Amino acid sequence: MKEDLLMPTNIEWTNETWNPVTGCTKISTGCRNCYAERMARRLAGRCGYPEAPNHFDITLHKDRLYQPLKWRKPRIIFVCSMGDLFHEDVPADYIVNIFEVMSAAKQHTFQVLTKRPQRMLDVLYGKEGNYYLGGGDFIPNIWLGVTTENQDTANERIPLLLQTDAFVHFVSVEPMLGEIDLRYWLPKHEKFLNLPEFIPEVIDLLDWVICGGETGPGAREMKAEWAQDLCRQCLDADVPFFFKKPGNGFTGNTDELPAVREWPDV
Repeated sequence: MKEDLLMPTNIEWTNETWNPVTGCTKISTGCRNCYAERMARRLAGRCGYPEAPNHFDITLHKDRLYQPLKWRKPRIIFVCSMGDLFHEDVPADYIVNIFEVMSAAKQHTFQVLTKRPQRMLDVLYGKEGNYYLGGGDFIPNIWLGVTTENQDTANERIPLLLQTDAFVHFVSVEPMLGEIDLRYWLPKHEKFLNLPEFIPEVIDLLDWVICGGETGPGAREMKAEWAQDLCRQCLDADVPFFFKKPGNGFTGNTDELPAVREWPDV
């Protein structure tokens, strides 16, 4: 997908945000300088956010639930940019309601990003009693992704993500806090090349990789060589790669950063 097809937005890889849920709690090192928490602090007591110090508590915004159905023009929509849809305190039936809205709003493409892929599996595949998918095909306009800030979180979260039947599986390496090797979950890895009947289209692999440095106060360093290596991994595997920005902790030469911004071609 060409960049000029997208409307301007503060989040470069999408063109709309939809927050039927806000709030979260920290679960890994990538959460330390959470941008959503900073923004919620500024909005405390306004726009539906609780008063401080509870501004980042899990909050259900039921008045926003049907918002995408009112948007006629097709949009790429980042779901819950101000929280984690699959946080343990978000009721499973409310998550199912959100998926029902996404399914009904077929004119849009929805990007769901989480740090809690195990809860995602539990809700979407019936372990919490909802049976949303029910053994049927996954809705094509819903993409599922995980945030992986380092190799440990990649190893933990990506295999769980790939157990879903999402039309597009994607990874957001942001903030990038170290070298990350994603080749095991990308096409053309040696584990697949040795299979005589390997068909990439029927194996669940990553379809898109986003990368960026940390922003805001206290931002940690991202090195150019980390981003370049990840970009090469994706280009070698013919997987779209999107480099967002180096962040406030970057001190290197910006000319050494990958100038690649690609979207899945769906």
